[in-house]
Amino acid sequence: MPSKPAPIKKSPAKKAAEKAPEPAPQPEPAPVEAPPAEAPPAEAAAPAEEAPAAAAPAAEGAGAPVAPAEDTPAAPADETPVQEGLDSTAPAEADAPAADAPAADAPTADAPAAEDGAAAPAADTADAPADAAPAEPAVVEEPPKAPTPPPPAVPTSAPLDVSVEDVNESSLTIKWKTPETIGNSGLDGFTIEYCKDGTTDWVVAQEELTPVNRYCIKNLTAGDLLNVRVVAVNPGGRSEPATLAAPVPIREVVDRPKIKMPRNLRVRVVRQVGEQINLVIPFLGKPKPVVSWLKDGQPLDTKRVNIRNSDKDSIMFIRTSEREDSGVYEMSVKVDSFEDKAPLTLQIVELPGPPTSVKLADTWGFNAALEWTPPKDSGNTEITGYTVQKADRKTGEWFTVLDHYHRLTATVSDLIMGNTYSFRVFAENKVGTGESCAVTKAVATIQKTGINYKPPEYPEHDFSEAPKFTTSLSDRAATVGYTTKLLCSVRGSPKPKIEWLKNQMVIGDDPKFRKLSNQGICSLEIRKPCSFDGGIYTCRAKNAQGEATVSCKLEVKQIIISEKGK
Repeated sequence: MPSKPAPIKKSPAKKAAEKAPEPAPQPEPAPVEAPPAEAPPAEAAAPAEEAPAAAAPAAEGAGAPVAPAEDTPAAPADETPVQEGLDSTAPAEADAPAADAPAADAPTADAPAAEDGAAAPAADTADAPADAAPAEPAVVEEPPKAPTPPPPAVPTSAPLDVSVEDVNESSLTIKWKTPETIGNSGLDGFTIEYCKDGTTDWVVAQEELTPVNRYCIKNLTAGDLLNVRVVAVNPGGRSEPATLAAPVPIREVVDRPKIKMPRNLRVRVVRQVGEQINLVIPFLGKPKPVVSWLKDGQPLDTKRVNIRNSDKDSIMFIRTSEREDSGVYEMSVKVDSFEDKAPLTLQIVELPGPPTSVKLADTWGFNAALEWTPPKDSGNTEITGYTVQKADRKTGEWFTVLDHYHRLTATVSDLIMGNTYSFRVFAENKVGTGESCAVTKAVATIQKTGINYKPPEYPEHDFSEAPKFTTSLSDRAATVGYTTKLLCSVRGSPKPKIEWLKNQMVIGDDPKFRKLSNQGICSLEIRKPCSFDGGIYTCRAKNAQGEATVSCKLEVKQIIISEKGK
């Protein structure tokens, strides 16, 4: 029984050969009847070029099972397949001389394959076709592509708007905004550095990066003047530093600056051209703030605008305002690094100019249509309306037709036939009506037409009516010596004649009786009647259409005085 061969350890080269991809298939050679041991040296050299691939199965010949490749054709009948374990040593020893022959001509890199003679036939079969079956083309696997390396990390841009949030005698708080450009590598945080003004010894304020956009530097010395900068950090490195605009003095600020803008100045301030402007704006701050003014982002023209500052307020004074003084003024008060700003909008207005043009669009009947365009100069404020006037060419006097009119077209009606008219338009704004106007070049002539007026004929109505009493007489009781009056009312057309009767006798011109008739009201006054004046009184009204009467009874009573009363 043959002795058991010792197991062969795999070298790193063999392990790499096992992981290497399979070689590309070689051109199929002509079938050869000779055993594999007598193969020409050219074929033996081919495995030598592929030594890493062929050496792997040879190294495992004695100690581990060797399986043929999937693309290797079936072994010839006279060749013994390689078995596992100890049984594989017998055929390996039988074929050892044949395997040693090509191994002697192979390069030194195949020396391990020559020692493991049992694996030689398996290695030859992978490169040469078998005698019994034709070779099948081997499947070539492409090597895996290496992953695309990530782009190199790039630092972010500098932080934005570094400013002071708070300061006292021992600490300084600053804030800033995130950089515009961060990149794919992200942002690790910010580092804050400071140094005394006039030096370049920058000191890092914190041990670790801060992720927020605010930081308080503590344990500072009062009286120092510090420069502060902020740097953004990411895997690409440090960004450009963002530095405070001015060094910050470390001291206690008693009162922060604050502008107390009056309520009437918080909205647009409107003044007319030529008016004097005197605006007082109070503020707070200790120590005394530094006050500055800007107009539309530019310094003020001291020849036009005078600024007088005190400890508590600032006064803007313009002796005679003009249109050019309109704009947005900005007042700022500053104490050290603390600052407060307030805008002030000033609008100087005046009367508007005339409309750009006005024309007579059409004339028909007693009407004229007008059209006009807004003025070029609105007086630095909106146009609120228009005034339309007309004038007869005979008299030349102008009369207002439309006032506070908002449209750009109008129709003037009720013109007089045979007259010729001109028209003009004024523009209006909140200041008033403009001094100049636009006049139509063409005139409107109202043509005379042959109209024969025939007044309508109305049938005459007969208003004649017989007398009729609407209020009759009422019975009365009178006292001797006390004047009394009888009343009634009558209507009729023509006006009826009134007569008074007593006991069917006409009362003549007796001074005791007074007869009145006014607007159909008839009255009979009896002055100081006596007991003989009682009776039946009748009022009679008559005209051409007829007559009517009413009557009443008058009783005159005597006052009786008893003997006791006398």
